[in-house]
Formats: sequence, C-alpha cells, structure tokens
Amino acid sequence: MNSFNIFALQTKRRDMSKKTIIGFIPIVFGLIIVTAFAYQSNFINLDVSIPKSLSNISIDNDHFIFNKNGEKLKLYTIEDENRTTDKWQLSQFDEVEKGNKDGIEFHFKKDFSGTLIYGLYAYEPMDYPIAVYFKKHEKIENGKAFINIREQLSGVYDLALWKSRKKGRLAYRVLDNKNNIIFNKSISFIVNEGFTIVPDIVWGPFLSIQTENKITLKFATNLKCTPIVSVNNINYDLKESKNHEITIIDLDDGKQYDYSIQIGDIIHKSTLKTAPKTGNQAKFTFAFSSDSRGGTLKGETNTKGHNADIIKKMATLAAFKKVDFWQFTGDMIDGYKIDRDEMELEYTNWLTSISPFMHSIPLNVGMGNHEVLMNVFGDPKDYMSIDGFPYDERSGESLFASFYANPINGPDSEDGSKYDPDYKSIDFPSYKENVYSYVYANMAMIVLNSNYWYSPNHNIIPLIGGNAHGYVMDNQLEWLKSEIAKFEKDGNIQHIFVSIHTPAFPNGGHSKNDMWYNGNNEVRPWIAGKKVDKGIIERRDEILDILVNKSEKFRVLLTGDEHNYSRLIVNQETKRYPENWTATKLKLKRPFVQIVNGAAGAPYYAQETLPWTPSVKKFSSQYALVLFNIEGNKIEVEVINPNTLELIEKVEL
Repeated sequence: MNSFNIFALQTKRRDMSKKTIIGFIPIVFGLIIVTAFAYQSNFINLDVSIPKSLSNISIDNDHFIFNKNGEKLKLYTIEDENRTTDKWQLSQFDEVEKGNKDGIEFHFKKDFSGTLIYGLYAYEPMDYPIAVYFKKHEKIENGKAFINIREQLSGVYDLALWKSRKKGRLAYRVLDNKNNIIFNKSISFIVNEGFTIVPDIVWGPFLSIQTENKITLKFATNLKCTPIVSVNNINYDLKESKNHEITIIDLDDGKQYDYSIQIGDIIHKSTLKTAPKTGNQAKFTFAFSSDSRGGTLKGETNTKGHNADIIKKMATLAAFKKVDFWQFTGDMIDGYKIDRDEMELEYTNWLTSISPFMHSIPLNVGMGNHEVLMNVFGDPKDYMSIDGFPYDERSGESLFASFYANPINGPDSEDGSKYDPDYKSIDFPSYKENVYSYVYANMAMIVLNSNYWYSPNHNIIPLIGGNAHGYVMDNQLEWLKSEIAKFEKDGNIQHIFVSIHTPAFPNGGHSKNDMWYNGNNEVRPWIAGKKVDKGIIERRDEILDILVNKSEKFRVLLTGDEHNYSRLIVNQETKRYPENWTATKLKLKRPFVQIVNGAAGAPYYAQETLPWTPSVKKFSSQYALVLFNIEGNKIEVEVINPNTLELIEKVEL
C-alpha cells in the first residue's frame, strides 16, 4: 500500500562541510547519512560571545543590553514573551498520542481548549494519499482529547479496513478555541487487544540535491526508529532517529528508479529520477514560486504560518504537470519570531501541507525575510531586532538549514571579507544551504540570499549593525561572480537562471525596500560600527553588471517578496534611477527578464507606478505557479493560477 501523507516533529541540524561529504563517499558505499540534532535551548547564555560585527550590545546586570543613543534596551527573552503571549510550539505536539483499548488518547503539552478534527486514510492505491475527515469532531479540554476509533470509525466509516487488517493510519487537525488551525499531523497504529501507536513518516520524503548520479531523501518520523531505504533493489539501513537524511550515490544519469522506505511492517513506495547528463537538449520543465506565508483569512489560508489552501493546490498542479523540480525562494512561513520552537512548528506545517505531492519531485528552497529568527531588544513592537546569535543555534540561517537539504557549494560566510572586524573569530552566520547552485541538463540555477544577517528595522542598522532587506553582501557577490564565470566557460550550459527573494526592480508592494528603498541609496549594511562602501542601488547595479554584462548565458532573474506575478524586460533605455541620482549609471549591454512570483498564498499587493513601469509586460495579482518549459535554446514561460487553473500568460522568452 503506497502512502506518503505526512507531518513533522523534530528537526535536525546539518553540520557536514563539503570536505566531510567528499570524505564519506569512498568509505560508505552508496549513501551518506547525516545524523540528527534536536535544538533544546530557548535562551542565550551570558557566556555567549557577542559577535564583533555588531555594535552597542553589551552585558549589564546579567542581561544583554542594546544601547540605543543612551537608552538601554534589554533583550526581550522567551520568558518575557511567554508571560504575555499565548504561543504554539512544535514541542507541544511531540509524542502526545497514546493508544488504549478503544482508540487514541491525546495529551498535548499545553493546557488549552479547542477542537480535534480527524479522519482515516482509505486503504486503496493512491499516488497522493490524503485522509478523509470524519463528519464528527472531538473537544479538546485541558489539553486532552480522545478519539474512540472502535465506536466512531467502524463499519461503513472504516475506510482503512483497520478492523480486518489490524492496522491503519489517521490524520488529525488541532484547532484552538477560536477555530484557528494550529497543527496537522498523521499517525499510524496497530490493533491487537487495543490500539498502539507505531513509528511512521510524518513529513516527507522530500527529494533534493539532484545530480546526474546522486539524490538526497529527507523525512521525519513520529518516533525514533531505524528505517530501511531501498533504491534499485539495494537496501540501506539508517541510524535510529526521528530525523532521517540519506544521499544515494552511484546512480545513472536521467534514469527513474523505484524506491521504498520501510519502517517496521509499513512500506512506502514511490519513484525518483536523477538529473539528465549535463548539456542534454531534451525538453524539461521546472516550477518556480515564493511567498506562501499566511493569508488574511482564517481556516486553511492561515494554517499557523502559511496558506495551506494555496500551497497544496500549487503542489498538486506541479505534480499534475510532472515538473522535473521545483524552486521555491523564500517566505514559506510567517516567521519573524524569537522562539525557535515556535518557528519549527511553522516550518513543520509547511512541509506537512506539500508532503503528499512531493515524494517524486525534487524541491530546492531559498531564504526570504520571513525566515528570520530574531534577537529583539526592548518592546518587540519597535522591531529593535537582529539576526539571532549565537549564529550556529539562533540565526535564521541555522534554523533554515535544519529543515531543508540544499547543496553545500556556496560561500562560507561574510567572515574574511574586508569589513570583518576579527579574522580569528566567527562574527557572521553561515551561508551553507542558503546560497548555492545546481545544474539540470543545459541549465544552471544560482540561488542567492538577500536576507542574510538580516536586521528587520533598517533604521537602526547604523547603531546596532546587520544587513538590510534586499542587500547582497561582499563575499556572496564575489561567489556569484565566480559562479557566473564558471558556467560561462562550461560548454554544456546554455541557460543561467538566478533566484533571489527580493526583486532588483519592485513593481507592487515593496517599492519602499527591496533593491530600491524609494530611491534611497544610503541603505546598506553596517559592520562593527562602520558602513560598507556601496549602497543598495549601487549593489543592485554590481549584481546586474555581473549577470548582464559579464554573461551571455544569463536569462532570467527569478524573485518573489511581492505577492503578485510580474514579468519585466529591462534594457539600457529602461529608467532605473531616482531623479536626483548623481553617481555612475550602469550601461546594460543587452536586455534581461525579471520575473516576480510571490503569489503562493501570501496577502496580495496591487501594482505601483515606478520609473520602470512602462517596461512591465505582464502584472497579475492572481495566485500563480510559473512553469519554465526548456528545450535546447527554447525557453517558454507558462503561468497558471493553481486556484482556478486559469492561464495567466504563456510566452516564449
């Protein structure tokens, strides 16, 4: 029985460097296993070193303090937040189910009242299994609930045939006392004299790091277990954990393989496919989107951190179109939290929503501003906030890397740049798995991070340090330059795509920031009390100089952030500067295309009027999935509303 409907529990941290991976391949035949790490601490110890890249932060009377022009603002802690905020965290749903003689008891790790909706998975062949919710629901009182499976889900309601098969799978949904959806989860059980919860997949498996001869599988289980992954009739035993990641190597290029994951007596089956040989001219399709954070309404449009209604339809459409991979670049979740456990719940919900559709489609994910995990000083409403430190535990970058498996081939960090205050210490977060590149057939994709070391309030950056929304810092820029040069020399690569969360030219919703800031070039990072040389518009031009003037193969800048779809053609005649601009203006040798597709479910933005508006060829506030159909030199863009299946546009570049 095939079953890939899922949820998530804990996360793990991937600390393997490129050297570690290379070292493992000759030793462990056919796989690499990355062990799990569960984040436990929700506070910053006073013995943690304050990064030297920041300014005006010190320890005073056993508190971290930000000195804002003489005003001492204390670090806003998890304990402070818990006293005033009714929060939801992933740990509150960890191993809360217990079987008894008639069904399943729920002992949530939070005292609350709400509603429990539930339903069985039907026992029938399904490529994308999703449970059918039962017509009744149960009350949650004092954080406890009970589903009487024997009484409620027997006879004509026994879709799983659990009574005869002595096992089944159940999905449940937790609503709070205002009917907000907080959490979705699936669990499996066996039946003897009573019901017993058994280990099974709760989110995933997801495919990633797809190359000609290897691919990575990543998934999580509700209980610790030792799954067996089988690919091409070869079995691989994974270590005991709740979090599982394995890279299968020594595969053939462009080949589809059957694979299975066995956990006890439960077997999940699907297929995976390696990338074709580099330079292959055959037709392929990839999907692009971003910005699925919660919508404005209740219900599935705001499933604790994301718009589950639209992202599920988007994943369904991607599966129906049989895309070869999906690039999703930022703002998956609401984020902007100080509590890692709370953001883990949001990431988990996002992964749960798309899991049924993604077990055969490789997923590549980039960071946006909403992926920030913050340290906040003073009143949180004032956003006196920075990227969380210590960077290996509390940064948005470290949390992001714990949930996704992306290539580890980008720059290390901004340590070692000319602005680094101390070459001997680590003063910046890592770029690992949030800046990277990959190749598929005759195309290369470069994924950048314009929200690295992000300080959400750009007005305080001169005082505290950090990076502004939309700015690509020096080491990342140098890496981009080297990647472009590498792919320019590669005769097998015909097309280069670059994906970054923030548009170079915003068109609807973000003219006040992105790479424009209403024409204010003064916005830039500050490091150790000093501003960097280049402002946001100058840095935009440096990026475009690399992509447009130093590359003949660069085709499209894929961006998000603005919750709409737009296609912009920029050339030398396009107005690109504020009226009072006196600095050098970049001369573009050729036109290029910018596509914004932040239309994966976040609240919409309408179009704005900006200097380059006459160059906008298409703008839509509909939800949108962008499909790129590539065959040899031909690139066709097909944009479809996943909510209505309406064709928004279809054009050849």
